[in-house]
Amino acid sequence: MKLLPQRVPAFLNDPAGCRVVLLYGEDHGMIRDRASALVRAVAGSLDDPFRVAELARDEVGQLADEAASLPLTGGRRVVRLREATDAAATAVTGVLKGAAPALVILEAPGLATRSRLRTLVENAPDGAAIACYPEEGRALTDTIRTVLTELGVTIDSDALAWVTAQLGADRISTRQEAEKLALYAGPGGRVDLDAAMACVGDLAGLSLDDALFAATAGDVGLADRALELAVAEGAAPVGVLRAGLMHLQRLHRARLTVDAGMSATDAAKAVRPPVFFRRVGAFSKSLELWSSAGLMTAMAGLAEAERACKRTGAPDQVLSRSAVLTLARRASAARGSRGAR
Repeated sequence: MKLLPQRVPAFLNDPAGCRVVLLYGEDHGMIRDRASALVRAVAGSLDDPFRVAELARDEVGQLADEAASLPLTGGRRVVRLREATDAAATAVTGVLKGAAPALVILEAPGLATRSRLRTLVENAPDGAAIACYPEEGRALTDTIRTVLTELGVTIDSDALAWVTAQLGADRISTRQEAEKLALYAGPGGRVDLDAAMACVGDLAGLSLDDALFAATAGDVGLADRALELAVAEGAAPVGVLRAGLMHLQRLHRARLTVDAGMSATDAAKAVRPPVFFRRVGAFSKSLELWSSAGLMTAMAGLAEAERACKRTGAPDQVLSRSAVLTLARRASAARGSRGAR
């Protein structure tokens, strides 16, 4: 089933009756945050070696066996698959057809709207698909207020409005900034506008997606700052490169429609899954700067950087950062020459 937004909070606290949860969308932080909440709800903690198993994307072949395993200490087991793609559909089908009692959590940022995996989970009676897109407006305001309330802090309305305007690109970043505000105010304290402006940093609203969109749009400075924040929040080098590759693939598909006669603006609006509205401008600009051949070359470059990161002793942080900033510099050069690369 596709879980409606209003049902998500209660479900995260008690996913009883569900065996497979798919978390998809563009807010990587929200996906991680909700996955962690589900793990805690079922296993009690994130690091119980008997009840929690974490698998990387290339370990999907182990999914069925891990789901069927019974924990020695009793209780229900949780299997968490990172960076899930349609390649996991066969393994997930096996889990759904079987009787494994474990809860399988699939973290799938950037999954296509018509994804086979998404259709599979949405149609399963014991599956739940949850959309995770950047919050805005009232939903974002409620999240900020909720975090502060949990920490015993209140906030003035004008301060809340200002903070809401700065945050929202990533759930984890939003939560961290709210926690920083609470620490500044102290237990029982109140956040006014001056405190909010002093505490919420310039990088607060940035995410890995911001880094990638800025890079392909030629904004080197923004790409660098956003990437710095994403790494500080735990983005792995290989994960950065894979997210970059998915971004380039989406750009390439849209660029092909531009080559066929569609305008860059219309191509950006026609992309599926849809580009988050705040990033449509950067996406359209990227389509004007990159040619289909240039995007193919860029994708090959990121794939090579990923292979280099996996070599023993490789400086993976340096390699992934260099690969993203190389995209930004190429796009910036294209902006200067007003031609697609």
